[in-house]
Amino acid sequence: MQTDRLDTIYRALGDPSRRAMLQRLAHAQSLTVSELAAPLPLAMPTVLKHLDVLERAALVSRHKTGRTVSVTLQPAALAEAMTWLQRTETFWTSRLDRLAVVVAPARPSGPPGSTTSEEEPP
Repeated sequence: MQTDRLDTIYRALGDPSRRAMLQRLAHAQSLTVSELAAPLPLAMPTVLKHLDVLERAALVSRHKTGRTVSVTLQPAALAEAMTWLQRTETFWTSRLDRLAVVVAPARPSGPPGSTTSEEEPP
């Protein structure tokens, strides 16, 4: 997967209004632009600019039927982003697990509540 493609996807996901649009589309097969814009506190030109960003990232597709434009979620780009996240998680989890072993404090060898130092417990 190209870095530029991932950058485009994550940049598109970085805006809360665009994430709200994707969330709504995840619960609907397809919505018109007006239906998608209705709950958002944005002017229609702003909604259209957000849709352009989502479409460039291949997260949505638009289809025109007569005068109505419908928007559909395209989950393949999300799957690409998730694949990258999962690989990254695996990489860092293994390293963090090894680091935890190195920095973990030594366990006391006595019974619970006992102290191994010469100081008296409080």
